[in-house]
Amino acid sequence: MEIAFADGSRFELSYELLRVYSPSAEVRGHGPGQEVLQTGKREVRIASVEPVGSYAIQPVFSDGHNAGIYSWDYLYWLGTNRDELWREYLGRLEKAGSSREPGPEPFGPRPRAK
Repeated sequence: MEIAFADGSRFELSYELLRVYSPSAEVRGHGPGQEVLQTGKREVRIASVEPVGSYAIQPVFSDGHNAGIYSWDYLYWLGTNRDELWREYLGRLEKAGSSREPGPEPFGPRPRAK
């Protein structure tokens, strides 16, 4: 996503970065140390975006996540800190032994009843 601000700042934010740094409680938790590491989001896309008043947007991601409300201030912060946030994210993935790559579905096809 490319976003420009009145002060002339312009940022390119990947959908993956937006998704893994969603401001939702589902991702951030309800306090420090409760963050939930988002894995397998390399191929995530934005399916739609809705305005939230004049202060924010609410994207719907291709993985179904739609709980984050991204204020313009938060998007500016993400853009300003993008490189550092990305390094931190990759470090957390490595430490957890996780990956950006989408994994297999948690459940395979159901066996047929006889």
